[in-house]
Amino acid sequence: MRSVLISGASVAGLSLAYWLRHHGFQPTLVERAPAPRSGGQAIDIRGTAREVVTRMGIMDTIRAHHTGTHGVAWLNEHGRRVAAMGGETFGDSGGIVAEIEILRGDLVRILHEAAGTDLDILYDNMITEIAEDGDGVAVTFDKGPARSFDLVVGADGLRSGVRALMFGQDKEFVHDLGYYTSYFPARTKLDLDGWEVMYNLPAGNGVGGRVALLYPLGDTGEVRVLLGFVSPELAYDRRDVQAQKKLLAEVFAGAGWEIPALLDQLGRTDDLYLARVGEVRVDRWHRGRTVLLGDSAFGGSLGMGTSLALVGAYVLAGELAAANGDHRVAFAQYDKEMRDYVTLNLKRPPGGSSGFAPRTRRGIWARNQFMRMLPHLPGGGAMMGGMQKAANSITLKPYAGTAQTADGARWTETA
Repeated sequence: MRSVLISGASVAGLSLAYWLRHHGFQPTLVERAPAPRSGGQAIDIRGTAREVVTRMGIMDTIRAHHTGTHGVAWLNEHGRRVAAMGGETFGDSGGIVAEIEILRGDLVRILHEAAGTDLDILYDNMITEIAEDGDGVAVTFDKGPARSFDLVVGADGLRSGVRALMFGQDKEFVHDLGYYTSYFPARTKLDLDGWEVMYNLPAGNGVGGRVALLYPLGDTGEVRVLLGFVSPELAYDRRDVQAQKKLLAEVFAGAGWEIPALLDQLGRTDDLYLARVGEVRVDRWHRGRTVLLGDSAFGGSLGMGTSLALVGAYVLAGELAAANGDHRVAFAQYDKEMRDYVTLNLKRPPGGSSGFAPRTRRGIWARNQFMRMLPHLPGGGAMMGGMQKAANSITLKPYAGTAQTADGARWTETA
């Protein structure tokens, strides 16, 4: 049984652990957080990734946790809806809202249960050194004794520690997109009726365009809040939640609509995620016995990060099984299988941060008018990036020990 250390116990890492166990490998995970992460923003499962979770046997459970959101609406400065797109707006071209949306924390819990609650997970820990020799990898941890493994996987996010240790610093691989996003839970008295709503503010308080987005969880009144803003890089302590709250309060001070009530609730929660948005560009996802997966390898897609992680985990584990554990063959084949699929899904719609958070009131008005007209324009689906086509642009191989049934939805063991 070959041992594999996975850095990161979120979607990519837990999915990989599931498939490695399925193929007879022994995964161990190391996670910086002190416990499984709950909450988080809503995430999409699109295209081929739906086939992956079906093959894992967890599709019904995931559907049972669907948030129920069915579209996005853009609001004007008075909080009135001026444009809207439902999940079916562009049909086969790819709706702006995925058929399946689930809270990140719910998906992580489901994946953990699928992979096995007896998984060896080193919480509140991190890798500090990786030393490879001909027979394996010696890994030193921030806490606890060093251990040896056959392979190491960096599934530890956009600012990957494994990538920094083995490939180079962030500045070599993370392309800055010029803005910040934050997420936290809150409640609202607005009747959102299953619609995600976006409210924009022009530049002010020392930053560029600003945006508040509310994501409803059914009809409970509970929402997930995104506050984003365009800005040069700012100095703040990523581990200091109070400093991050203060920063957001300063950026959105004086704002109208629901924002004062949201900031009040932000002040009373520690469930906050704030990060600078970037896109990861790595020419080769493997080096020796170490390989990258998920956001550490190809982070920065718009709405496809979870799906890329699920598909990548399936392919990486499958190629290791097909190569009988020979990482030199498996890692190269994983790159070959995934590269075009990833490239297609990293394409971003036109406008960039100016479309997400326009700098001026006129810019906000123009963006809203464009979104109102887009469903009626020839080629509107292509303008949105053809998400459905890109999301289905990879065909899953039937790896060792399994064979596909006629409907393509279930798996049966083969001799």
